[in-house]
Amino acid sequence: MRFVDTNVLLYAISRNDEEQAKRERAGAILSGRDLALSVQVLQEFYVQSTRASRADAITHAQAVKLVESFLRFRVQDITASLMHAALATRDRFGISYWDAAIVEAARALGCRLVLSEDLNDGQDYAGVRIENPFAGMKPVG
Repeated sequence: MRFVDTNVLLYAISRNDEEQAKRERAGAILSGRDLALSVQVLQEFYVQSTRASRADAITHAQAVKLVESFLRFRVQDITASLMHAALATRDRFGISYWDAAIVEAARALGCRLVLSEDLNDGQDYAGVRIENPFAGMKPVG
C-alpha cells in the first residue's frame, strides 16, 4: 500500500504545459489500486485546487467531484491519536506538523511508502519511507 501526498493529486489535474510530464506520472500513479491518503490530503487538495491565485484553479463543484472520486482509495481520518503521533514525529524528526501528520496517517494505514514531492526523497521516518515520484523531472515553473 502506497500513501499519496497532495502534490500527486494536484499534478494530476494540472493544465500547466510545463507540468505535462508530472501530470502524466501522477495520472499513472492514481490509476493504481494500492493507494491510500488522508482527510488532510483531501482538505489540502480542495484548498489548493480552488485557490483564486492558482492559474488553473478549478471550481468548488469540480473540486468536490474530484474529492469524492478520491474516496475510492483508503482514507485515514484525522483522530486525536493520529494528532498525538504526529506531534511526537514532528519533535523526533524536526519536520513540520503537517508533514508529520502525513507520515503518521500513512503509518496508521500500514503504508511503508509515501509518494511526496514535499518531504525528503529517500528519508525514512521510523519505518515509513519517502519517495519523490517526480524526482528528475522538470521543476515547477
